[in-house]
Amino acid sequence: MSMTPARPGRSRERVLTVRAINKRFGAVKALTDVDFWVNEGEVVALIGDNGAGKSTLVKLLSGVYSPDSGAIEYDGDPVEIGSPADAQELGIATVFQDLALCDNLDVVANLWLGRELRNGRMLDEVDMEQQTWTLLRELSAKIPSVRIPVASLSGGQRQTVAIARSLIGDPRIVILDEPTAALGVAQTAEVLNLIERLRERGHGVVLVSHSMADVMAVADRVVVLRLGRNNGVYNIADVTSETLIAAITGAVDNAVARRAADRPSDRPADPKVIPLNDRDARRRGRSER
Repeated sequence: MSMTPARPGRSRERVLTVRAINKRFGAVKALTDVDFWVNEGEVVALIGDNGAGKSTLVKLLSGVYSPDSGAIEYDGDPVEIGSPADAQELGIATVFQDLALCDNLDVVANLWLGRELRNGRMLDEVDMEQQTWTLLRELSAKIPSVRIPVASLSGGQRQTVAIARSLIGDPRIVILDEPTAALGVAQTAEVLNLIERLRERGHGVVLVSHSMADVMAVADRVVVLRLGRNNGVYNIADVTSETLIAAITGAVDNAVARRAADRPSDRPADPKVIPLNDRDARRRGRSER
């Protein structure tokens, strides 16, 4: 199992780009001309209210849905993601909120389910266990044993197992759908630490979350969706949670906000939205890191 090492000191290369994606379900337009991109070694938070289009975009990237129009590029080349198998083959792994773990199986069996290593006709239990421990140590995971049923693990530990399983195929992009939902404070901190380990290893991480505290803690960049459209892309170093909440709710685009924007103010200007095609802005964002 080949793992992608962290790339300290390197500029971040663009891995995944979504351009003007549209998706309709009958009369409902779930996504309209949505742009989105992910660099290696970067945590991109995807936020928005219920019905904003986050789940639809994630399912398009993971091969569950196909777009009606628009383009998806991987390493600069146009690609079609027609199925979850296509996404996995490209190097896009998704951990959905339900985790899809087998509670009656141990950690090793869950990690290697469907991809078991064999020695002749026999399962190579020793090699699978050794590689499982190696991966968990690289992630600084707090798992007491890899031979206990997953049902006996805490919520944070179960999330760790699900994320570790997604790394078996050595993906470059890892999508995490609400990874800290319903977790306590200590378990949430454990998962956020794990997300930081993924970034250090060079993975591009897409974090879908309703928790503004989690987003501010680990994200490098934030993409806001509202009513199926882009409503802002922000560098986390230049933005406040209040601005993000305003973008989520649409307060940045109402009559009151527009009138306030026309009046002179002593307050600092809102952070600039990062255009998809503005190479200078992207270059500045990389150099700042």
